[in-house]
Amino acid sequence: MAAAAAPPPPPSAAAITLPGSIPSGHTLFTRIRLATNEDVPHIHKLIHQMAVFEHLTHLFSATIDSLSETLFPPHPPPPFTSFTVFLLELSPSPFPPAQNNPHFTPLLKSFNLDLPVEDPEKESFRSSAVDVIFNDVTVGGFVLFFPNYSSFLAKPGFYIEDIFVRECYRRNGLGKMLLSAVAAQAAKMGYGRVEWVVLDWNINAITFYEQMGAQVLPEWRICRLTGEILQAYAHVNL
Repeated sequence: MAAAAAPPPPPSAAAITLPGSIPSGHTLFTRIRLATNEDVPHIHKLIHQMAVFEHLTHLFSATIDSLSETLFPPHPPPPFTSFTVFLLELSPSPFPPAQNNPHFTPLLKSFNLDLPVEDPEKESFRSSAVDVIFNDVTVGGFVLFFPNYSSFLAKPGFYIEDIFVRECYRRNGLGKMLLSAVAAQAAKMGYGRVEWVVLDWNINAITFYEQMGAQVLPEWRICRLTGEILQAYAHVNL
């Protein structure tokens, strides 16, 4: 009779790593900071990309100079009392610790991504920030807002004129981060509300805003005087 085969070795005690538990190796570091006049060329390109996305390039006439003159005049008022821009910056490397600022301390956050982001415009959106060791910081989006006032609440608020994230960085929570930064600032200052508009065909944006708790008010309509019609009022006898 042949000898019996040796029994199999006992199972290893080594832990089994499931596919879903493998940590992502692609970390995207982000920062939201107050924009400066040096950032205007990037802001201009972002606004133009937004106009292309919204099919409104026929209304786009802003220039780098006109944005610089209106957003960052020679003696600008303090942030949040007039036109204010938050800039979203992205980097594969951690940002330096946020410095205390009397107006706004930059917000830092990291995201673990399944795949690295391929940015075909990385060089043209290279940040002008001077506080980073390596020049690997890219501008990924912005939000422009300014104060308004609610007579019903008897409180000021913020109106968001523009919020935009470049296409290659969307669906990663960055738009939510920008919008949350404005809402958090409003709450911190005791303001009553934050408002903005959304195009009726942009269902993804409407759903996103509703998920963030925003009320979409279909009973309201935008009324606008602009261009030659507005200028004609300069000659009206009141």
